[in-house]
Amino acid sequence: MSKVNIKQEESLSIKFTHQMKVGDHRRLDLYFFLPKEMGINPQSLDEEEYYHAAIAGRRSYYSSGLHLPLVQGRFISQKKRTVEEFRLYLNLFAYQFAVAIETDSKELAQVEDVEQFYASLKDLSEIVTQLLKKFRRNEPSDPKWKHYFENADNYLSWFCEQRLLKLMSHAPRSSDYSEVTEEVINLCRSESSYRDSKNYNSSQTLNDPNRISNKMLLLRRLIQQGVVLKEEQKRLGVGLKKMTTGIATAFVMLVVSSLIIKAQGIFSGLTMALVFTLAVIYGFREIFKEDIRNALWRVIQKGRPRWSRILRDTTSQAMIARQHVWIDFIKSKDLPEEIDEILKRRHSQNKLDADILHYGINSRIASKDFLAGYSTIQEQVNFSLAPFARYLERGKAKIYKEADGKISSDSVERRYQINLVLSLLEGRKPPQFARYKITMNRSTIVDISESALPDGVEAIGMEHDEEGASPSA
Repeated sequence: MSKVNIKQEESLSIKFTHQMKVGDHRRLDLYFFLPKEMGINPQSLDEEEYYHAAIAGRRSYYSSGLHLPLVQGRFISQKKRTVEEFRLYLNLFAYQFAVAIETDSKELAQVEDVEQFYASLKDLSEIVTQLLKKFRRNEPSDPKWKHYFENADNYLSWFCEQRLLKLMSHAPRSSDYSEVTEEVINLCRSESSYRDSKNYNSSQTLNDPNRISNKMLLLRRLIQQGVVLKEEQKRLGVGLKKMTTGIATAFVMLVVSSLIIKAQGIFSGLTMALVFTLAVIYGFREIFKEDIRNALWRVIQKGRPRWSRILRDTTSQAMIARQHVWIDFIKSKDLPEEIDEILKRRHSQNKLDADILHYGINSRIASKDFLAGYSTIQEQVNFSLAPFARYLERGKAKIYKEADGKISSDSVERRYQINLVLSLLEGRKPPQFARYKITMNRSTIVDISESALPDGVEAIGMEHDEEGASPSA
């Protein structure tokens, strides 16, 4: 697997995923090249609003295989473990199980080929069956332990059923794969009957979609405890911004005071002309004060991170990582030389003027205090492109064709292409790069493809897997 993975998440969102090990120092920068014709620039899109509304991240402990301690022999002997340890490793298994199924089902939902869809659906349903059996094989008998197991079992059963039903509701129609459809439906019915037999949910909860949904959200939060890292985010530069405001105000007042003294020297006594002149001076002060402050702040803030983030283990409260985050529009002259070289590789018709939105994240991972048995954390960050889409034009054009003397037309959609360049810097190693082309229209992402890099530019390499097979199908 590549050190950094980029793929489509929903119809109008993309996600990058990467893993970091104990002691790692990693800087990752993403440069979105937005064509001028899209109309997305510093005047139309506020970077901070976009960060808070459209960028969502999740950081958690990670293992590349589902061979977690819960299903290993040494944890089957429950008498040697505390309730807290059992719950923690139970959550690790359940959380990674849910994430794997969620990831695979989202990828499968984007498959349009009928044969590939049903073959993958069959594989996914078989994996779900196997993993649920594997999970339930270690059901504890002690009531103190069983309560936690039942919460996780209830959620996983319901979640897998929901993901499969959602896939079936949007599945391409074909009578050739009725056997696969029947197998998946039977699995969903089996899981529903299983939960009924265990009395996991009351009849009132089952009959109310809002109640069952909210209950499962609560169970999801419970299995995330101890796995998903606690985030403490702090805005940087608050004091510096106040100082900038003070300097800008002092500069404006210096100019205003000079003009007032000069005006008093010109006009003798309190006259209407003096009053009018002072009003004009104070009016210009209010106009230019904000502009001067903003211009000064942009100069001071340039290149500085916007936020700092501390990641903590939710159980021990130990610090696992420190991060700094950037988001800003930058000019092409501020790009690294390698990125300029990458962009020269584009075809001439794609060399359009663009505004550049930069997102950067610098991570320092602690060299200790990880959960026992784990040496890796995974970061997933989702970028919603919906705020971009609202600026795009709808397709209005038509293409005409003639056949046998008859003229017909086809409506065409307006598409836009965003170039995305990644820069990865690990420790003192030379930077590595990757380039993607994101084709989108007003309603969806049409395609994401990786482009070749020019000679002499090092591509982002592969992550060495030391822990086994991936849990996803």
